[in-house]
Amino acid sequence: MTAKMKRREFITLLGGAAATWPLAARAQRSERIRRVGWLTSFAAGDPVPQGYIAALLQGLQESGWSVGRNVRIDYRWGATNAELKRRYAAELIALGPDVIVTTGDSNTGPLLQATRGVPIVFVLVPDPVGAGFVASLARPGGNATGFLNFEFGMSGKWPELLKQIAPSVTRVAVLRDPSAGASMGQLGAIQGVVSSLRIEASPIDLRDVSEIERAIAEFARSPNGGLVVLPSGLSFIHRELIIGLAARRRLPAVYPFRSFVEDGVLLRPRRRRSAPSRCRLCRPHPPREKPADLPVQNPTKYELVINLKTARTLGLDVPPTLLARADEVIE
Repeated sequence: MTAKMKRREFITLLGGAAATWPLAARAQRSERIRRVGWLTSFAAGDPVPQGYIAALLQGLQESGWSVGRNVRIDYRWGATNAELKRRYAAELIALGPDVIVTTGDSNTGPLLQATRGVPIVFVLVPDPVGAGFVASLARPGGNATGFLNFEFGMSGKWPELLKQIAPSVTRVAVLRDPSAGASMGQLGAIQGVVSSLRIEASPIDLRDVSEIERAIAEFARSPNGGLVVLPSGLSFIHRELIIGLAARRRLPAVYPFRSFVEDGVLLRPRRRRSAPSRCRLCRPHPPREKPADLPVQNPTKYELVINLKTARTLGLDVPPTLLARADEVIE
């Protein structure tokens, strides 16, 4: 998933949310400034969420809303612990936003605990039904909708990829956010396939820097190890640390997002979605659908990105068959 790939879909949902704002406000935009909330665990200076922000701004603009003229965005960055998440959620709700955009289930949950009225658009949420955010993917039914990032079944492919590129691997550390409910399902999918690959999988919880450093160092003391990093806000936040530790300990790894690969990661299964249908919420006149009626979008295609330079540094020979399957190879 790249920001470019998600932009059109982001435009669909944000345009839909904007289209639910009163028609009178569209006719008389000087009536009041509309407010959009933004809640994320990313730091303000992190380049990864900038693609989401660009898509957000474009989606609003294409629906007739311009920052500084008739809409403002209230940002809350760096929600890295439960206390901050709850506080920032309460602060945003208190501002009376017309819609809130958020990343990850650990931020979506506190928002839905704080409001069941303000429309919420989430990204990077693997299991919104299991988390209780929506009633179903087809008909969310509440005030939240958004995007899945990975299906559980895809998680089982990651140790298979690791085994193909590093056949000597017999042990895999699965780095996960223990507070993310979906991590159990993803870990279960991995544990369901590793026995057939003659691999032993063990979870490592992503909590803080010292714990990550200690756990990976302990894991690396034994030979033939590799890493699988599950998608989560914490894996994003600590990605430089994890990448550095994997390189230092010479651990081949599979990571969930392209930004990891560009930073020197070996393998990344990238997902891409098909272009969405025309936004039925963006009509200038009724009838309009509510955000609750807009289906949660899920991946329709997965792509594989391989960092060949990292493979050579680790002394790995990438099989020609795997290179042929790759959608992109970073030299």
